[in-house]
Amino acid sequence: MEVVANDRVEAALFGKTEDFDFSFLPNDLMTQCRSLIESYHELHGYGCLPDILWKSRLGPFIEANQEFRHLLKKASTTRSAKKANEGFARIATTLLALEILASNFSGWSAIHPEAGLMAHAILKRSARSPHMPLMEFYLYPPKYVSFAAIAALTPPSGHRSGETELYRASKPDLADEKQALNYVNAVKRAQDGRLPDAAARSPV
Repeated sequence: MEVVANDRVEAALFGKTEDFDFSFLPNDLMTQCRSLIESYHELHGYGCLPDILWKSRLGPFIEANQEFRHLLKKASTTRSAKKANEGFARIATTLLALEILASNFSGWSAIHPEAGLMAHAILKRSARSPHMPLMEFYLYPPKYVSFAAIAALTPPSGHRSGETELYRASKPDLADEKQALNYVNAVKRAQDGRLPDAAARSPV
């Protein structure tokens, strides 16, 4: 089993960028990343998502990979806003999961060691710097959302602290507190499968 794992890591290190297969990413992590990203953009709109990806300098990596290129083409040419949003969200979900595994955020690579090694190898192979742009955007934005986002990506086996209590401990401004608690509730609703359809909501 260890030999197979090493072979897969070597393939990630020395194979072609366009051939990277992301099926090794754990389903539980992908689900939580997708929930976090969708919760954020349900509140703030999906129009900024392509800009987030390109301003994070992820464009060359996305365009070099066959799977990402396919998703990008569909998202960029479809007349359906819903399908476009789904395509960009899927790209962002995959990249965020790679960053989380490569950085061992919240112990994910300890839970999935082979996936962690492969994620690290892929980011190293793609000449990515230690900078993790999507983690910084979604997990470490202004303090009024960071605790909720980090709590939302705690592994299922972990002991999650109360998002609201952590947030209140940071002594936020009252205006930010209302927005923060709305965000926390949105994350929880998304995880429970109760988040309303995006089309029915207006971005904040």
